[in-house]
Amino acid sequence: MTVERDGVAARAGAAFPRRILSGMRPTGRLHLGNYVGALENWVRLQEAGWSNFHMVADWHMLTTGHEDTSALQSDIHEMVVDWLAAGLDPKRCVLFVQSAVQEHAELHLLLSMLVSKARLERIPTLKEQIRDLHLDEATISYGHLGYSVLQAADILLYKASHVPVGEDQVPHVELTRELARRFNFLYCQDREPVFPEPEAQLTAFPRLRGLDGSRMSKSLGNTILLADSPEEIAAKVKQAYTDPKKIRANDPGRPDADPLDGHPGCVVYEYQRKFNPGGAADVAARCRAGTLACVPDKGHLSEVLAAALAPVRERRARWSADPSAVRDVIADGNRRARAVAEATMDEVRSAMGLKPRAALAR
Repeated sequence: MTVERDGVAARAGAAFPRRILSGMRPTGRLHLGNYVGALENWVRLQEAGWSNFHMVADWHMLTTGHEDTSALQSDIHEMVVDWLAAGLDPKRCVLFVQSAVQEHAELHLLLSMLVSKARLERIPTLKEQIRDLHLDEATISYGHLGYSVLQAADILLYKASHVPVGEDQVPHVELTRELARRFNFLYCQDREPVFPEPEAQLTAFPRLRGLDGSRMSKSLGNTILLADSPEEIAAKVKQAYTDPKKIRANDPGRPDADPLDGHPGCVVYEYQRKFNPGGAADVAARCRAGTLACVPDKGHLSEVLAAALAPVRERRARWSADPSAVRDVIADGNRRARAVAEATMDEVRSAMGLKPRAALAR
């Protein structure tokens, strides 16, 4: 498998468009981790002329959150607002809701015939979810077990050539490639392949830790939201993890991780490296020399983050002021996604010997 980092793999081939499919579960307002791990890269690819499809993965949300869906529609709206605030242009990319395109369910069903239960149980992230959510393997739902097949259907339905993912999601792309190969082998012997074998595309800065040094999560209260004001950013950064051994202002600090002592590295420095790349080396040098205290370092980082997120906040304010415009963006994206999905399913049905959609309507 070719795993690509910030580039285009030659083996994607000329038969399929240079297209990405990427999405998020709707969890409401997004945070810096979402921005660094996904949104920033989506915008970069948009500006580079890629064909971008971005999916609100509401069916995926149900695999672990089906008991309470009361906030689902509000969360979808808030997340799409943050997508638009980050710089996604609905005229140049397709923003759509998974459940509005029924072909996802149809292709999921057909692909599920091509994979074994044992293969799905080997997906590493499934094992991690079972562990993190304290689930009993014997009682996980069919939908939860098969969500990686639904993910493959999401990708293949739009014939994505590349899938921007974090390293933990690479096994899902590999399963997608396996399903594409198997489908093409079984049903496309005498015709052009229906599906490409998509490449995983890793971002250069795929993960940003939470302010406390652990995994960034709103449920842990360790995030900076894209919608936060400069004052809110400053208050949150004050709580950021630094170096517990730097007790006095002039003590030498350890901005980098110290495996021997279990120190995971200073979160403030990590954020400086990302959002202040030109000045991060000087920050680290002064920290190590004991000439930079944590309080002014955090104050400077707050200013850096507030400035970096200013355009995002301004765009968010404009979109938030016009909810109907956001709904129009989603409706148009659903329509455009549905057109591509219907065309793909016409090919799938033809290859598998199933009746075309038009024949079923008669």
